[in-house]
Amino acid sequence: MSRFPGVEIIANVSTPREARSLLDALEREALSRSRAGARHLMRHRAVADFATSPGMLALARRFVGDSAIPFRATLFDKSVRSNWLVAWHQDTALPLARRRETPGWGPWSTKGGIAYAHAPADALARVIALRFHFDDSRAENGPLRVLPDTHDRGVLTDAEIAILSRDIAPVDCLVAAGGVIAMRPLAVHASSKAESSAPRRVLHIEYADSLDLGQGLRLAPA
Repeated sequence: MSRFPGVEIIANVSTPREARSLLDALEREALSRSRAGARHLMRHRAVADFATSPGMLALARRFVGDSAIPFRATLFDKSVRSNWLVAWHQDTALPLARRRETPGWGPWSTKGGIAYAHAPADALARVIALRFHFDDSRAENGPLRVLPDTHDRGVLTDAEIAILSRDIAPVDCLVAAGGVIAMRPLAVHASSKAESSAPRRVLHIEYADSLDLGQGLRLAPA
């Protein structure tokens, strides 16, 4: 296990057989894919079952408490055939059950019929992302890169993120297949393009301490 502020790497969360079974189930599904993968996967039984499995829930509870509940799942599928670069950023948009204009929330958008709003730091502090790896994440296949100790600085502007990316040495998050990277949404992160033929398939599942965020706002399963 490797740990630094805002991110933790946990090995051997799942056996190769369990990972293969989940990946096979996803490949049988008629997923609506983009170049980067597929979003809004909590509606698929195999993903929902995995997200609520004892091992994954136990991990999530370490970060957001005993009431941890999964609300969003996204498949990232990077290879030399489907390759992309992600600039330094924070994950600030949350899927919500309905649009409700609320101070501190927004701008709003709609993705796949689901309302999204950029959330304030206090709401994002209630969320943890568990990134389950179907494949080894290596230096050459475009791994997640993180700026340590940036998860508790609030929601940052693009200019502030650019300064941090110059001042803080990034860490490549490398983990073997079957492992998980736990990351706070406000940790500044990026990824480079893959430089090898080895795929990097990641199921990114987000958990919150409650679907109810207050002020009449509620997370939507996505």
